[in-house]
Amino acid sequence: MQKFRDVLSRFESGSLSMLEAGELLGMSERNFRRYRDRYEAEGEQGLVDRRLGKASPKRVPEKDRELMLELYGTSYQGWSVKHFYERLVHDYGFRWGYTWVKTQLHTAGLVSRAVRRGKHRRKRERKPFEGMMLHQDGSRAQWLAGEPELDLIVTMDDATSTIYSAFLVEEESTASTLRACLETFGEQGLPASLYTDRGSHYFHTPEAGGKVAKGALTQVGRALRCLGVEHIAAYSPQARGRSERMFATLQNRLPKELALAGIREIKAANRFIKEVYLPRHNASFARPAPLPEKSFVEVDKAQLVEALCVEEERIVARDNTVVFGNRRLQLPRSHDRAHYVKAKVKVRRYPDGTLAIFHGPRLLERYDAGGVPQRPNFEIAA
Repeated sequence: MQKFRDVLSRFESGSLSMLEAGELLGMSERNFRRYRDRYEAEGEQGLVDRRLGKASPKRVPEKDRELMLELYGTSYQGWSVKHFYERLVHDYGFRWGYTWVKTQLHTAGLVSRAVRRGKHRRKRERKPFEGMMLHQDGSRAQWLAGEPELDLIVTMDDATSTIYSAFLVEEESTASTLRACLETFGEQGLPASLYTDRGSHYFHTPEAGGKVAKGALTQVGRALRCLGVEHIAAYSPQARGRSERMFATLQNRLPKELALAGIREIKAANRFIKEVYLPRHNASFARPAPLPEKSFVEVDKAQLVEALCVEEERIVARDNTVVFGNRRLQLPRSHDRAHYVKAKVKVRRYPDGTLAIFHGPRLLERYDAGGVPQRPNFEIAA
């Protein structure tokens, strides 16, 4: 007010024009004229901002604020602000901004302010095409409230961070890896490469922490080589940074979503993940690839099934049976030969537990998971 009186005095004495007076006060000539008239009519009280004490017409209604705080404090306690805000918009039609929600939660003491991040480190550039490299890994955590820890097997694209497959199993293994590949390759096609850690189901590693033995293939390695997919081993956690960051997001969000849906059983959880969670997750976190082309190659589904399985050699016993695990599989009669005694055959166990026996390219018989024959023989397999 003192500054206004000084400038007004200089204006009235003729040493300043109205335009110059306004510039000194940081306002337009028109506003200076308005404030001069109000000062002459009301004195210093006329200079007080008339918006003080009045609610803004853009202010969020108090009932909306109370509802938001109540929801977070009850059903969504512990959720990240971004995750909570997405559910507010999706489930409740909330139309107020993310920054406002974050500020209100901070002010109410329901959410702590984020710790300042350390020095920026440059991340590895993404692949230019979708399908050039897929990441596959498992993360063990208590995904289902009140239940034992489980492994979440995730297959995602390096170029876009799109998750193609995610499901819970009791323990990560060869079977879970082949299942994830079958789901992803069956829907998307064959990628150029698959990037994984050096777990024993992925690679043979003669020395702990050492290089993988590329000549000694695991069942996964054999299947990928059969399909022409390059298998790349990661040699440090930092090399898998993209998938590690994705798992941090999943561990923060997915257990809360499953608990909110009241799911505590693996089969129901996997159905929820595939049908409900992944579409929402990819809509929020997937990004366009640097280039629009795709590296996926179309593949015949039958070829996928025959490649993505466990395959082991066996010698047919004198009673024309093959022992596999704790099962004795009886070979049927054949039009080609009287028996297969002492013949070398291949037994394949598929991700669904079913079995098949091949002699060269010829399929001799298929069996259910219990070893019961399922089809006539004499069929030639590609």
